[in-house]
Amino acid sequence: MSRDAHHSEQQPDQKGDEDLASTFVRETEVIEESVEDGKKVRRKGIYLLPNLFTTSALFAGFFAVVAGINGDFTAAAVAIFIAMVLDGLDGRVARMTNTQSAFGAEYDSLSDMLSFGVAPALVAFTWILQDIGKTGWVVAFLYVACAALRLARFNVQIGSVDKKWFIGLPSPSAAALVAASVWTFHSFDADAFGFKLLMLFVVGTAGILMVSNIRYYSFKDVDLKGPVPFVFLLAIVLGFVVISIEPSVMLLLLFGAYVISGPAMAVMRKLKHTPTTR
Repeated sequence: MSRDAHHSEQQPDQKGDEDLASTFVRETEVIEESVEDGKKVRRKGIYLLPNLFTTSALFAGFFAVVAGINGDFTAAAVAIFIAMVLDGLDGRVARMTNTQSAFGAEYDSLSDMLSFGVAPALVAFTWILQDIGKTGWVVAFLYVACAALRLARFNVQIGSVDKKWFIGLPSPSAAALVAASVWTFHSFDADAFGFKLLMLFVVGTAGILMVSNIRYYSFKDVDLKGPVPFVFLLAIVLGFVVISIEPSVMLLLLFGAYVISGPAMAVMRKLKHTPTTR
């Protein structure tokens, strides 16, 4: 067979492969419509950088699930905290680079559902809640359902609530409380029945607080770009030193204090506005 004949036989296959590839790209393309300066704009494709952070957070959440199933609860808890850090970065990166999109928001919400809804509940269940029987998996499911409701409510309330406050406990903070509890108690081999009841209370309370109307400070009004006193940087360094001494315990105390801060401030506001009788 001549070289030209061989080349002519391969030509249709290469063209078919190109057509197949271009058709796949065209049919799977993401197209968003938005209004900019009063005009409807159609945008093709997705922004890579913020979605890379979201994908990394999703991977960390999935790793936490796998580690929990395999009985490596310390690694599972650490993975949830890593997902929490990455989740905080994707939104900030999108705003800094002006790459916000509806696709990114939906993708982030689905990633949060796994990392801060399914993963903490499954890790807590596989570690200790399964020993309680039906009550254990019911409370674990309650947490997952509340996380889903919390994320759905947050998505529809964007732009209609004060950015200074979260309505209900944020799902990353709820996940951090559960993960830190598992990390701390498992490190001390705390498997007594009292700790089982305590984890039951922690998981159930975290779920209920997520769908409550209790306000939590969001820290979104903190100016990270402006100058701050030198003592602020010193306090941050000391904070890292204290956390590094016993990470699980310190993170549990930190996020435990944040979880309690919401109900505590709600009680203080109620007492402040309660008229005194003489």
